[in-house]
This record gives sequence, C-alpha cells and structure tokens, in this order.
Amino acid sequence: MVTDLRDRLTAALARSGQPSTDYDLNRGVLRPTGQMLRPAAVLVAVRPDVQTVILTKRSPTLRHHPGQIAFPGGKQDATDLTLTDAALREAEEEVGLPRTAVDVLGLMPAHETVTGFTVVPVLSLIRGDFTPRAETGEVSEVFEVPLSHFADPARFTVQGRRWQGQMRHYYAVPYGPYYIWGATARILRALADRLTP
Repeated sequence: MVTDLRDRLTAALARSGQPSTDYDLNRGVLRPTGQMLRPAAVLVAVRPDVQTVILTKRSPTLRHHPGQIAFPGGKQDATDLTLTDAALREAEEEVGLPRTAVDVLGLMPAHETVTGFTVVPVLSLIRGDFTPRAETGEVSEVFEVPLSHFADPARFTVQGRRWQGQMRHYYAVPYGPYYIWGATARILRALADRLTP
C-alpha cells in the first residue's frame, strides 16, 4: 500500500504543471506594482497507512488568516537553507512532526498569494507513528482529511467574496466542519489535477 501511494504521488510530481496564483480566477485584479514576493513553503504531508493529509486550523488570535485552514508551513527564515527546510521546521514547530519522520518526495510548483508570498508545496510521506501536537500560539487544531477527498477535482468549487472592495474568486473544498479555501484549496486543486491522469 505504501509503495503504491509513493508511486502515485511520485508520478503526480512528474506530470507537467504550471505555477498557480491567487489571481488565477481573478484575471481583472492587478498585482501591486513593484511587489517583492517573500519565499515560503508548506508541508503537504500524507500519512500512508490511512492515506490522509495533515491540515491545521490556525489560531483565531493570529493577526494574519485567523481561524483559516492551512498546511503546516510558513515563510523561509534566515536559518533555513532551503524552502524544504522551512516547511520541515514549521511542521515540527506547529504540529510536532519531527523532520526525521518525513520522507520528502519533491516540490510542487509555487503558488503566489495576494498577501505577497510565493509558497512552495513540499509533498511528503510520514514515516512511522506520529501523534500531532498543536502549537497553541499558532494552531488551534490539527486534523486529517482523506487524500481521496482531495484527489477528485469535482469536489472543488469556485466561490467568491468581497475583499478590499473587489469581488475575489477562489477554490473551496469543504470537508465536514472544515471550510478549506483560498491558497490551501488552490494547492490541493493543483495536486488533484496532477493525480488525475
């Protein structure tokens, strides 16, 4: 089972795919002139024994994106040699996932956010047992969603809301009580497209 999943995810990484942006569904919205994108990375961690993806619910007290669903991850710090290092460090800090328990399969194309980040998804498998531990300052909950839920492009819808005076459209892929949308849903949609030959 683990070998089959590894082969499937590795094949998905090998398929061609374009970088994505929060502007994909908003062609009329212009990027800020001269904006410098800051590097960041997220860990798309799949637990192979049950084939689930690890996600977090951000703390409602955070200044940016409070209460939203996200992958473990964040901006690249000066101490991170690579974006993969940034994703692994953030995952260890946010959900208690030791980097020694992560088998990195590869990088997906970067996703540009309207908040000025270029986010690289690091696709990986979790090795061995792992009991999530939420970092209470940043994460209010750690939960898992079946990979099969995200592997079907038909589960994704395009929705919209007003943001900074303009209507913005985005992907959403809800699961139970969790409203998964925005950059997280867009990255998952990119993965779904790659998993669908």
